[in-house]
Amino acid sequence: MSNSLYGILAQFPNPESLYHGCEKVRDAGFKYWDAHTPFPVHGLEKAMGLKASPLAWIVLCMALLGGSSIFLLQYWTSAIDYPLVISGKPLNSWPAFIPVTFEFTILFSALGCVFGMLALNQLPKLFHPLFRLENFMKVTDDGFFISLEVKDKKFDPQIIEAWLKEIGAINIEWVTR
Repeated sequence: MSNSLYGILAQFPNPESLYHGCEKVRDAGFKYWDAHTPFPVHGLEKAMGLKASPLAWIVLCMALLGGSSIFLLQYWTSAIDYPLVISGKPLNSWPAFIPVTFEFTILFSALGCVFGMLALNQLPKLFHPLFRLENFMKVTDDGFFISLEVKDKKFDPQIIEAWLKEIGAINIEWVTR
């Protein structure tokens, strides 16, 4: 096995065969692999055995951080730092704080979503070895692929190609770095 070898790319004829291929790859115990499709395939994450994304928790934490921090800032400025009694209102007139608090909650949750997604997906990724393959360009139109990486302990170059054809691959390419 050469150090310049990245892995193997297997093309499947349709979403159903890709789905079943993903189930078989998952059941075989592979850890470093991915499925590539031109559109979302319902249930593919289940077939791949993926865990739930932590993105929802990141968004929730950022929303709470944004909302509570701006509420505390408004409270601090109006009740502690520069208290002014206007028209007999209390210093902590929290109903006036609600619109700004809501807007900051939305802003921080949106920023958490965008930057959390970029971090979790390891983006921006300007280059990937699969981008070199002519056949891989079909992934944006009508191609369904599974890529397996050499660094996986289950990866055996002697039998992997035959096994992928056995599970439904119609075209197989070796990928170099």
